Amino acid sequence: MKIGLMGGTFDPPHIGHLLIAEQAKEQLQLDAVWFLPAKLPPHKQSTGTSADKRLQLVEAAIQCNEAFSVSDIEFERETKSYTYDTIRELKDRYPEHDFFFLIGADSLVSLGTWYRADDLYQEVRFGAVARPGSRYLIPEGAQVTAVDMPLLEVSSTDIRQRVARGRSIRYLVPEPVRQLIKEWKLYAT
Repeated sequence: MKIGLMGGTFDPPHIGHLLIAEQAKEQLQLDAVWFLPAKLPPHKQSTGTSADKRLQLVEAAIQCNEAFSVSDIEFERETKSYTYDTIRELKDRYPEHDFFFLIGADSLVSLGTWYRADDLYQEVRFGAVARPGSRYLIPEGAQVTAVDMPLLEVSSTDIRQRVARGRSIRYLVPEPVRQLIKEWKLYAT
């Protein structure tokens, strides 16, 4: 099976994440996309929301798509979640699967700074989500396939700020996510 892997903090998951996953599934001809919420993201000191709640938000976000699932593999370790370690673990557990790690094409510039980047390039192919007509430098040694994405300006940071200001996030996040944010009083000041 061809599996797309989508890592992130998902604080909160939003329609942009779902659109990326759907476009990658279609264009890379993936059988499924697994969302990998980071328990302890290496690039952030802390998140505003507990790891368990973020995991539940992702589960709520993807519940209507049979091809999407959540893996809590990064919740099994008590250390920071490095992509290389996660990929190695997944390949050990599922040697029959062919994995694509989905990233924003703008992240290709910093890919060489990731933990064990050169080793990571040997372990997994990348699906780089790009805006139509965008050009990005592909690091030497990385196997990258572009995934075209419609222009959509939505971010978790913006959603948190909207909630804090009492503004609507309807249609920016899946309805079950919006309901949980409201119920749990997340991001409100």
